[in-house]
Amino acid sequence: MPLSGFHPAIARWFESRFQQPTEPQRRAWPLIQAGRNALIAAPTGSGKTFAAFLAAVDSLLQQGLEGTLTDATQVLYVSPLKALSNDVQKNLAEPLAEIRRTLEQLSRSSSCACPMSRSAPWCARATRPRPSGRGW
Repeated sequence: MPLSGFHPAIARWFESRFQQPTEPQRRAWPLIQAGRNALIAAPTGSGKTFAAFLAAVDSLLQQGLEGTLTDATQVLYVSPLKALSNDVQKNLAEPLAEIRRTLEQLSRSSSCACPMSRSAPWCARATRPRPSGRGW
């Protein structure tokens, strides 16, 4: 199962939103999770961006729960400016909010070992740009 490598909160969230992963997602996730480079060539709308984002979110979540998340850039996303706003909203902001709620539900129900309080600070940091010397 392609979701077996994901944290239970992410797997549960995914299963509640989608029937199954797309072929590009099924093929890319094991490579990304193994730390290997992956070039995903597939048609528009096939889940390429989401495949990369979900694997990155899972890695950050697991590091946060393990206490190994550092305050450093780990993910760099390059997008055509025309698609950037939609990509961030559809593939990052909305899933992060929903995954956070799923994680909180799992933590309250004790159906997974989530050493996390009712908040997920990494989630807020992941969606907030940091100012730099040249604007954003």
